[in-house]
Amino acid sequence: MSYNFNCGNELIELCHKHNKKIWEIMLCRESKNSGENQEKILEMMKENLKVMKSAIIKGLKEDIKSVSGLVGGDAKLLDNRYKKNNTVSGSKMMKAVASAMAVVEVNASMGQVVAAPTAGSCGILPGVLISVGEDFNLCEDELVKGLFTASAIGLIIAKNATVSGAEGGCQAETGAAAAMAAGAVVELLGGTVEEVLHGAAMTMKNILGLVCDPIAGLVECPCVKRNAIGTANALISADMALAGIKSVIPFDEVVEAMYKVGKSLPETLRETALGGLADTPTGRKLAKEIFNNKK
Repeated sequence: MSYNFNCGNELIELCHKHNKKIWEIMLCRESKNSGENQEKILEMMKENLKVMKSAIIKGLKEDIKSVSGLVGGDAKLLDNRYKKNNTVSGSKMMKAVASAMAVVEVNASMGQVVAAPTAGSCGILPGVLISVGEDFNLCEDELVKGLFTASAIGLIIAKNATVSGAEGGCQAETGAAAAMAAGAVVELLGGTVEEVLHGAAMTMKNILGLVCDPIAGLVECPCVKRNAIGTANALISADMALAGIKSVIPFDEVVEAMYKVGKSLPETLRETALGGLADTPTGRKLAKEIFNNKK
C-alpha cells in the first residue's frame, strides 16, 4: 500500500481514504519507503525533539555569541522581559518567540540544532511546537506526532517549490518553517487535515516576497529576528485556521505562487549578501569588519 503524496490535495485524499491523520500518513510513508519499522522511526524523531529542546534551553540559559559577534543574547533578553513584565504581544507569544530565537542563536554559535527545514530557519518549528506543547500540556509523544505533521508540509513545499533561501529567498526558508509549524499546531489541537493546510497556506501567504539578505553572508542577521517573526506568523495563522478561517487560495497554489515569486527575485536578493540589508552602509561596514578581523 502506497502512502506517497506529491501535493496537499493528494495528502487530503490519503487521510480520508485511510481515516488517518497527517502524522500517521507521514509515519506510514517513511516506514514503507525506508523499510524501517515505525517504532524505530518514532524513536529517531524523538531524538530530533530532544535536540530541539536542548537548543532552546542552551539559548535561553547560556551567554551565547555567534562567531562573528553579530548575534547572541537577544533570546535571553526577551525571555527576561516576558517573565518579569507585561508584554505587548502576550507572554505565550513571547515565550515561543524567545525559544525560536534561542535555537537560531545556538546555530549561529555553531551549536547543535535540527534543520527544520534549514539551519537558517531552525528556530520556528521548535519555538512554536515546544511552547504550545507546554501551554497545552502536550506530552512528548504528541509533540513527536507534530513533527511528523510538520515534515509532511515541508515535504510538499520541497517537492513543488523550494526551502532554500539561495533559490527562493527567505520566504522559502522561514516561510516553509512557519507553514510547517502552523500545520503541526493545527493538527495537534484537533484541526482537520483541511484546516492544517489552510493554516499552512495562510502562514506562507503572509511572507511572500521576503528576500534573503544575510549580513556578510552569515546566517545570523537578520535571520534570528526573521525566525522570531516567523514564529508569530505561525501562531496567528494556526489560531485563524482553528477558528475556521480558510485560505482563499488553496495551499498547493500558494506553494506554486511562492516558487514563482522566488524565481522572480533578482540574484542579489537570494542569499548572495549582495542586496537588501546586506548592501546597506551598515551591512557593508559590518561585513568588512568581520572579514578583516578574520585575517
